[in-house]
Amino acid sequence: MADFIQALDPAKLVLAETALAFMISPFTVPAYNLPIFLFGSYVQESSDAVQSLTLFAGLLSMSIFYDVLWMIKNEQGGFLRFLTIILLLLKIPTAGAFLIAMRQRGGQFPGLGTDINGPTVWSMPGGFTSSGGRDGYQTVDDDTPRAPSKVSSVPAPQPANQSGTYQSV
Repeated sequence: MADFIQALDPAKLVLAETALAFMISPFTVPAYNLPIFLFGSYVQESSDAVQSLTLFAGLLSMSIFYDVLWMIKNEQGGFLRFLTIILLLLKIPTAGAFLIAMRQRGGQFPGLGTDINGPTVWSMPGGFTSSGGRDGYQTVDDDTPRAPSKVSSVPAPQPANQSGTYQSV
């Protein structure tokens, strides 16, 4: 099944569903299908929009459930019901194809596979611990904080201030 979904072209699926949603939009059909597919055709063209792709995949997945609820609560003619069911059935492989495309672009749904306990990619400047030659910084992967190195610096004795002379600061 995964090989079948990987072989699908998301652009052609979204184009077909956009055309079908446009053709049936003047009639009694779910009003949200056409805007979702128009957004999907925009997102599919943008190669660096991972967040928008995630949003579209989520909207498309949730609209599958809304379509079922909408068809239960609303009456339609036989041919229109048939086209709405075709649109619903086309959403399933389209959502799978976009989820695979999202994974290939480096995106993921929040909460699915994120490692919050792993090493981070940022460091806070001005750390108060010292690890070796880092002078006050502790790396993310260190297990225990190390005590800062004790550098004892004794200030040089200042000569007594003589009257009438300038004092250097």
